[in-house]
Amino acid sequence: MAEGQEHLSHLLVEDRAADEEFRRRGGPDPKIRPVEDRAGHGGGRLNELQSAFSSGDETREEQLPDDELRALGTIITLEGSDPAYPLKLDTLQQLTSHRDPQRRRPKWLLLSVLPADSGSGIPERATVWVSDDYRAKFLQLFEDYLAKESPKGKPRNNELVANIARIRATILGDLWQSEGRPPEGTTTWWELWLRPNADGPDLLRRFAEASGLTISQRLLRLVDRDVMWVEATWAQLEVLPFTAVPLAEIRRPEFIDSIEDLTAEEQAEYVDDLAKRLEPADELQPAVCHLDTGVARTHVLIEQSLAPQDLHTVIGVSGFDQDGHGTKMAGIALLGAAVDRHLLGSDSVVLRHRLESVRILPTKTEKPHEPRAYGDVTAQAVSLPEIAATRRRVFCMPVSTSTDTPGNPGQPTLWSATVDALAVGANVVSNGDELRLLAPPDSEAARLLIVSAGNVTGYVADHLAESDTSPVRDPGQAWNALTVGAYTDLDAVPTDPAFAGWTPVARKGDLSPHSRTSLPFGNKPWPIKPDIVMEGGNVLHDTASMFEPNHPALSLRTTGHTNDQALASANATSAATAQASRLAALVMATYPEYWPETIRALLVHSAQWTPIMRDEIDRAGQSGLQAKQMLLRRYGWGVPTEERVLFSSDRSVTLVVQDEFTPFEGDEFKVPSFRLHDLPWPREVLQDLGSASVTLRVTLSYFIEPTASRRGWRQRYKYASHGLRFELQDPLESEAHFIQRVNREARTEEAGGRPASGQVSWLVGANQRLYGSLHQDIWETYGSALADTGKIAVYPVGGWWKNNKNRERVDRKIRYALVVSLQTDATDVDLYTPVANLLHTPIEIPIE
Repeated sequence: MAEGQEHLSHLLVEDRAADEEFRRRGGPDPKIRPVEDRAGHGGGRLNELQSAFSSGDETREEQLPDDELRALGTIITLEGSDPAYPLKLDTLQQLTSHRDPQRRRPKWLLLSVLPADSGSGIPERATVWVSDDYRAKFLQLFEDYLAKESPKGKPRNNELVANIARIRATILGDLWQSEGRPPEGTTTWWELWLRPNADGPDLLRRFAEASGLTISQRLLRLVDRDVMWVEATWAQLEVLPFTAVPLAEIRRPEFIDSIEDLTAEEQAEYVDDLAKRLEPADELQPAVCHLDTGVARTHVLIEQSLAPQDLHTVIGVSGFDQDGHGTKMAGIALLGAAVDRHLLGSDSVVLRHRLESVRILPTKTEKPHEPRAYGDVTAQAVSLPEIAATRRRVFCMPVSTSTDTPGNPGQPTLWSATVDALAVGANVVSNGDELRLLAPPDSEAARLLIVSAGNVTGYVADHLAESDTSPVRDPGQAWNALTVGAYTDLDAVPTDPAFAGWTPVARKGDLSPHSRTSLPFGNKPWPIKPDIVMEGGNVLHDTASMFEPNHPALSLRTTGHTNDQALASANATSAATAQASRLAALVMATYPEYWPETIRALLVHSAQWTPIMRDEIDRAGQSGLQAKQMLLRRYGWGVPTEERVLFSSDRSVTLVVQDEFTPFEGDEFKVPSFRLHDLPWPREVLQDLGSASVTLRVTLSYFIEPTASRRGWRQRYKYASHGLRFELQDPLESEAHFIQRVNREARTEEAGGRPASGQVSWLVGANQRLYGSLHQDIWETYGSALADTGKIAVYPVGGWWKNNKNRERVDRKIRYALVVSLQTDATDVDLYTPVANLLHTPIEIPIE
């Protein structure tokens, strides 16, 4: 925004959307492996299946004399033949057909899927639980393959049986879902994922007692899984697949752990002076709630903004910070990156938001009685401030850990799925040691969670290469979270002669050497992260082998915990996350009607790349849109500023749409309509601009409901409950042709293809922006071309709500935020007023 322009409110667009009918055709059949010897192939699989059932029966009899713990079904493993031929997963999940959902019983259930790896030639593998009562029905699928034909003359169940190369009895290792081999020789903690079953947790506790094992009494209930933790050797658990314990997956747990040039008197004088000039926000104003090491709320710059009753903990008895990390982040979230300027200034500092804190990390001297998983702790932590105070809040999580699937970065974990569930409005219900994320989600309870992308573990001169190979840490891959990376404008060399000859590692305006990226996610269907970047500091290098990552001159000033007047330095993605959380709280204070989805959209929408970032992205674009998308995985959408986040101007107008509709209706989960937005376009002004440049930016933000179990994130079973897409009307394209094109592109994506999009030359492109649950693109064009458009369609694509035919989710409304802005550098142009007039919005005229 040009200096000196007025601060105008963003424009909320209401009642300018309509439903348009969806017309879709079915997609193509999945790839089926050709089978020359039907009898040999089908007979072999049938024999293997019968042998697997017999093997399971024998193991039950031999190792489980206790009838109460003996399984009532058998887990089998189906192995594909080739990565090119996926298993037919939808056939591997079937319930009885009672009208009353409470009376439905499982015939067979898909427990987990290990995806194919085309690079190594490893085919897909699925584990399936088959009820003893319906074993004959499952066998019938293979018998029908041998003896019956479909109406098209193909073997019955050909899509299922043809692609199976082997069937065998399941062992515990088939249920292992973490990277690498499980540690088999030592006693360790294991994370057990159970199928939802009223008796499941008690059965596992009974098994642990009978086997002399230690079990955590904590229980985390998700939508489709119950998660518990057991301490044992691998050998002690090998019998589990043959017990009545409804085990679906076993993983390596990720437990919480610790985070590791004035005199003090002169600093205290500056701090005390600033404390007298602070004007705290009242207790009803929005808050940044820190999930961290706690906060030293007695600090003179913090105490008036963090009430004693807003200091919580889920570990121990005190939420007071003894580590320092949480207090540093609280200072940045309250005062921003301008603490030095405030300390040296003399003006009053009026605060518009408050602080809250929940300590989720133990001190270095605390030893938890039992392990606590990050997802479990996060779910408990968000509930404490919500119970204590009725105010709007943004949750700031500047902590992260390594993912439990390092070989498949970007894949959802228990922690990231919990973050997604909390964001979409899953209610947290605590009953003793049981924590339940109730479904279905409540959009009125949606939460904004801002998380860090995580920091690199080492420093090198070629810092971009290090960052590009360091994947975003857990839970930064969460779809619904706003994930923050770090860039830096700090490039001043310290005057200390000890650093003579040292140089900053990163150029001014480039990625911070501390920050991670999602380039290692590759071209898989995981979100583009980080979403934005904020100041995270620089690193000094002696041009040989020495690095200094924490010098105060290349870090941010903030509050310390050693005494009530202490100053400290902070950097990396934690400090960046705290800054982003502050911006979100300011949006909540300025626009109280905005949803969490909208605030997330606005922070991303207002971000811009620095000149260095833009040059890198433009150069990548010469190699194609996919290369450009990979650079997005480094820089996100750039750096937002407080001014752009909060205000429009006469030459940069931002339109905000908050809308909802029902994407799936009826027992068949039909898609009845999509939403067509007729935006208040300043056509005459745009036409008058002629060939002058205008930038259109469109951001679509919504929250998905996750499914955390690893049952195959492709075809029928997907991680996201649903997806949304946007499309812009082409210049001179009629509304009727636009509607036809949207229908065509929706059919294409639903069938597994990639939409062709229209004539607009988007910066990223429809095929590259469709990842995650936040989609943005930019069209840099000229005024007369933009004048001939003005309609945007938002349409749904299926996720597990539709593909699983989950009747609890049919006819449910979903909501989304659509943010659209027009910006021009042309002088003496007013885009804002004609748009406001079309909306009948009064314009505030500043008094001279």
